[in-house]
Amino acid sequence: MSPNWKVADVFAVVAVAALASCRNPPDQSNIESVPAPASSPAFAHTNRLAGEKSPYLLQHAHNPVDWFPWGEVAFARARRENKPIFLSIGYSTCHWCHVMERESFENEQVAHFLNQHFVCIKLDREERPDVDQIYMTFIQAMSGQGGWPLNVFLTPDLKPFYGGTYFPPDSRSGHPSLMQVLQNVSQLWETRHGDVLHSAADLHQRLETYSAKDPTHQLVLAPAVLHEAARQFKDDYDPKNGGFSGAPKFPRPSEPAYLLRYGIRFKDDSSVGMVLHTCERMAAGGMHDQIGGGFHRYSVDAQWLVPHFEKMLYDNAQLVQLYLDAFLASGRPQFADVARDIIGYVLRDMTHPEGGFYSAEDADSEGKEGKFYCWTQEELSRLLLPDEFKVAVRYFGVTKKGNFVDHSDPNPLPDQNVLSLVEPDLSDAEKLLLESARRKMFETRSKRIRPHLDDKILSTWNGLMLGALARAYAVLGDDSYRAAAEKNLAFIRSKLWETSSRIPRSENRGRPALASPSPGGEGRGEGEPASRLNSRVEDGRRPSEHGTEGTLYHRWRDGARDSVQLLDAYAFLLSGVIELYEATLEPKHLEFALALAETMLAKFYDREAGGFWQAPPDSSDLIIRVKEDYDGAEPSGNSVAILSLFKLGAITDRKDFREAAEKSLRLFAHRLHQLPQAVPYLLLGLDYWLEEPKRAVIVGDPTAPPTRALIHAVHSVYQPSKVVLGNVGPVEPFARTLPTKDAPVVFLCTGTSCQPPTSTVETLRAMLK
Repeated sequence: MSPNWKVADVFAVVAVAALASCRNPPDQSNIESVPAPASSPAFAHTNRLAGEKSPYLLQHAHNPVDWFPWGEVAFARARRENKPIFLSIGYSTCHWCHVMERESFENEQVAHFLNQHFVCIKLDREERPDVDQIYMTFIQAMSGQGGWPLNVFLTPDLKPFYGGTYFPPDSRSGHPSLMQVLQNVSQLWETRHGDVLHSAADLHQRLETYSAKDPTHQLVLAPAVLHEAARQFKDDYDPKNGGFSGAPKFPRPSEPAYLLRYGIRFKDDSSVGMVLHTCERMAAGGMHDQIGGGFHRYSVDAQWLVPHFEKMLYDNAQLVQLYLDAFLASGRPQFADVARDIIGYVLRDMTHPEGGFYSAEDADSEGKEGKFYCWTQEELSRLLLPDEFKVAVRYFGVTKKGNFVDHSDPNPLPDQNVLSLVEPDLSDAEKLLLESARRKMFETRSKRIRPHLDDKILSTWNGLMLGALARAYAVLGDDSYRAAAEKNLAFIRSKLWETSSRIPRSENRGRPALASPSPGGEGRGEGEPASRLNSRVEDGRRPSEHGTEGTLYHRWRDGARDSVQLLDAYAFLLSGVIELYEATLEPKHLEFALALAETMLAKFYDREAGGFWQAPPDSSDLIIRVKEDYDGAEPSGNSVAILSLFKLGAITDRKDFREAAEKSLRLFAHRLHQLPQAVPYLLLGLDYWLEEPKRAVIVGDPTAPPTRALIHAVHSVYQPSKVVLGNVGPVEPFARTLPTKDAPVVFLCTGTSCQPPTSTVETLRAMLK
């Protein structure tokens, strides 16, 4: 969300002049074209981006613009030559980034002017979301809106003073062209240099003030916050089409995930119904790839019909979790089928041979948005048998005229159909015909030219997909999901995690011995005091005896990793590793979760005020430090870290984890009270904190089939306020004292008391409800 700054006066120096020039287009007769260098036989131009790994930067490596990657080399050039920086931010599957490149950055005249008057930097927002967030906040404050491409003008010390999103090649509807903006900014830099620097310094101060978050002890975090948040979400509900906004519609999975959790906890059937209806409509719409699986980025209409066709790993990972929730809450197998469909797509089309997950697929192929995914009626009539054709066009709503026209394309493809489920009720014979038609359509589509694949592997989004796969294995019982999750974690640890060993520490050195379980092997009896059976380590710090700390990097591609560290990477991967531990009870995964959590706290946690900084304190290329809390297309690192630490604290009885999570939650109390719609994932953490979680302690060999059956049973009930743990490894002290002679059994505990152990799947499910 953007701050409400009154910035018209601050920007008068630059903005008025830039916009005024729209009425009088500048004389470009004196702009010379730049001849192609003779040293490049394949391309007319090659710039510094050719040596980068980011697919987005590589897309611009042969622009005539003299691009620098983000870094000290560019900053030093700007300082030395006293030039403003032109920072252009985007990502490789961004449609309007491609448009602006074709229109402006491949234009010799525009490039020549940029090269003469600016130090030009290209940044991949997916690799550096911390940098992007700072300048996006500035643009939102200045204009009230944001998006990509994001184009910002900076002083040599990286302070922003003007910018916007997409600038057209010529002035349109009162909006200046890129060349007009460039010329006016350049002129102002030369003639009113001091005013520009003063404005930049003032804006930098405003950014710092806005980004600062002071803890409060005045606001009570109580169930009333959950009720008010649910009311606001429900007010935004679209009863006809599902979803919680008008067009365009984004899935934003943390929003329905919260409302479903709220509905189940408080027995609000209307909330549950809204979420299930939303899941139904999304899965039936064209935003869901009905042939190849997975979901596109968002729907341009209110009906979930016509999507923006790019596919993002982070969307699909979160949607797996949402559809697993919907399946468990409703018992409807079609929701489990959607989760399987998403996973099938990711494992088939988005997976590196060694197990990492790629980032995204573009919307465009052959220069046309959606061409890979759309069909004409005539094309299907040639491909399918008559009976198959009749069923397919009725089921998918295919018409001769089509339902999609790309209005941004001056020469759009005619008669294009986005497939959706229009008449899903089929007879058994028709279902067989449809299945045959689908196979033919998939095989034919696979021969088309695919959209561009962004094959960089990010520890952030891989953490989300790791957790989705692990939970899908736990809920659905498909061993291939576990294998993919284990392989993915091995990839991340091999390519992006750098271990630094620490001196082993005894877990309970100098502490009282743990009490034995009660007679009969039942552990803690109902209401039995924790002081006798659940001895606590006084300072709450009890790392694994074989634990290691280390460094998690963000991006790997083409054999090389970057040097960037982000809170989101640690938090998202921590969440995924906890999911994998709860699905397998492998102690090594819990040990790694502890290493991630301890390193995350050491590098990012603000011990004085609470909350987590987005980047480490030694990040010299950031002009402010940010504690991000907005849960948008991706949840914020703070929200994920808080919930993960609550869970890990419950599993390990680590008081320091719970205290850090609680202190961070309180830091964002104002946000939870005043704008809960901005923080749905943070609301999940609040909900978890307000109710003592159930602890399902499973005693037995986790690799043995009977124990695995109990693990799957625990995960077969929609009960988000729980953790699952074994009795070996760095788990809570009480769990390690439980007898194994009757294994496998499950102890279901809350607080300081446990119910009698059970080895019966049906009894366990009933206990969890």
